[in-house]
Amino acid sequence: MAANDPIGDMIARIKNAAQRKRSKVLTPASRMRQRVLDVLQSEGYIRGYTRSETAQGFAQFEIELKYYDGEPVIAEIARVSKPGRRVYSSIGDLKPVKNGLGISILSTSKGVMSDTAARDANVGGEVLCRVY
Repeated sequence: MAANDPIGDMIARIKNAAQRKRSKVLTPASRMRQRVLDVLQSEGYIRGYTRSETAQGFAQFEIELKYYDGEPVIAEIARVSKPGRRVYSSIGDLKPVKNGLGISILSTSKGVMSDTAARDANVGGEVLCRVY
């Protein structure tokens, strides 16, 4: 799964760690994953992340998950656009997630951003995932 869909792999790792109430989760590093993590951090869904090197010389991210009253802040994170079915959305077709309580993360021509930032920049793009 990691070789074909790196974003899907990271989402599965975050989802599994949140269900098990882990404080941290490791995932291999890439620029795309870093940009998605930047959006999750700026929107307040994770505490943060750090980049480190393994003994074999591979880079990885250590993601610190965020909890509120013992429950994970990320109640649900789901991959929308997959390698077998890419999902693109114009800014007019982009619907709010959970009536504005969640976000969609988009890959646009101006970078990876949340749906609110995409509306402000008036750009559409590939819908990577939804978080609430």
